[in-house]
Amino acid sequence: METKSGFAALIGRPNVGKSTLMNRLIGQKIAITSDKPQTTRNKIQTVYTDERGQIIFLDTPGIHKAKNKLGEYMVNVAEKTLADVDLVLWLVEPSDYIGAGERHIIAQLKNCKKPVILVINKVDTIKKDEILRFIDTYRKEMDFAEIIPVSALKGTNTEDLIDTVFKYLPPGPLYYDEDTVTDQPMRQIVAELIREKALRCLSDEIPHGIAVTIEQMKERKGNGGELLWDIEATIVCERDSHKGIIIGKGGAMLKKIGSAARYEIERMMEQKVNLKLWVKVRKEWRNSELFIKNFGYRKEEH
Repeated sequence: METKSGFAALIGRPNVGKSTLMNRLIGQKIAITSDKPQTTRNKIQTVYTDERGQIIFLDTPGIHKAKNKLGEYMVNVAEKTLADVDLVLWLVEPSDYIGAGERHIIAQLKNCKKPVILVINKVDTIKKDEILRFIDTYRKEMDFAEIIPVSALKGTNTEDLIDTVFKYLPPGPLYYDEDTVTDQPMRQIVAELIREKALRCLSDEIPHGIAVTIEQMKERKGNGGELLWDIEATIVCERDSHKGIIIGKGGAMLKKIGSAARYEIERMMEQKVNLKLWVKVRKEWRNSELFIKNFGYRKEEH
């Protein structure tokens, strides 16, 4: 059987469940998730391999109206990705109202010249007989290659989605080893897991203004001869008042973020982890090209 391989971009507005769906499709947690919009900041590549071939999924930041340089960077990444893929999966929530954000994406997709699969996510939140109405609403807007309702959370129809993606991929070799799940460097995944726990623990106004940098990450032998990781990371925020909230009374909040992150990192690395967290203030870093680059967010060049 001829193997197929290619790149499929997951695009959509913030918070429609792109990262949750990608984690579900590859059967492993790589992209961080939270109920805060704009959780994903970089393009994240993951790999699904079976006997039919290989799908490289690209999870992109949500396309939204940018309010600062970091926002512009995120939208740039998402929109540039469309030029580089074989297929686009556009995720939407089940609704018969198409807002300005969705219309902006439709305009992008009409110029894209790649097959577009409309994925209506979160179908576990609606009655079955409503789905046809939502499909009909979107069908009138654009000629989709396919329309597939799924629930990323429950796993409904996700296997159908994989089958459909393979249908549209060109014949080709495997780009990665069969056991590769992501091309993300380990340091980046660890930084993102810490940021995810901070997003989940902190109140709404702070998370957009944080970044996480890994200062040090090294493996060593513990006292019992077992291998463990020493990781030191800094949570960067924009205001002194935010620093106080992230640290919390008597360091309680920082401890909470650290232990949740350590648990998740240990699960991923299957090794013990000794995690130390610091907090630094970098005023207005989201509007500084230099800080944005230093914190690992780089513009796509073509």
